[in-house]
Amino acid sequence: MITEQGLTDLFEQFKALGFIIAILLPFIEAFLPVLPIALFAVVNANSYGIFLGFLYTYMGATLGAYFVFLLVRKYGQNRFLRHLNKHPHTTKLIQRIDEKGALPLFILLCFPFTPSSVVNVVAGLSTISKGSYMLAVVLGKMVMLFLLSYVGSDVYSFVKYPEKSIIVLIILLILWVLGKLYENRLHKDK
Repeated sequence: MITEQGLTDLFEQFKALGFIIAILLPFIEAFLPVLPIALFAVVNANSYGIFLGFLYTYMGATLGAYFVFLLVRKYGQNRFLRHLNKHPHTTKLIQRIDEKGALPLFILLCFPFTPSSVVNVVAGLSTISKGSYMLAVVLGKMVMLFLLSYVGSDVYSFVKYPEKSIIVLIILLILWVLGKLYENRLHKDK
């Protein structure tokens, strides 16, 4: 199991190469959604500071998301992904993206609890342009990862000053509720 301390120890052991690991783990998360992007963002910000930690996580997550999108775009209609394309929820989301463009993607990617790998695959199956998709990923991941990096840059202050923790928890709860409301709206439409 991946823990914050385990990742911090790994970064310490490979200090000279730590930034590569800090970028590579969020990149891999785009392919393996079971990996905890929130944990990577927190550890990177705690290890490298809010600016560099955010930048490393952001680079890896954005490049990974775009790479998944390009792979699905190129090979998405193969047998391997045809069954996903026929799933009713997937079809609705693809139609929404085809109609509304990057806005639904941007909104979904802002929420830390959205499985971004699913969003990347669905976007790859849609007809959205590569540029529009990249814009949604760049901006949506920026919002989400900056919030997580802010928390991770000084985890201990959230223990020392509980009101700070409460504010972040309220923001995360609001984002989660908004994400669920938006998801329900997507499922209701059409």
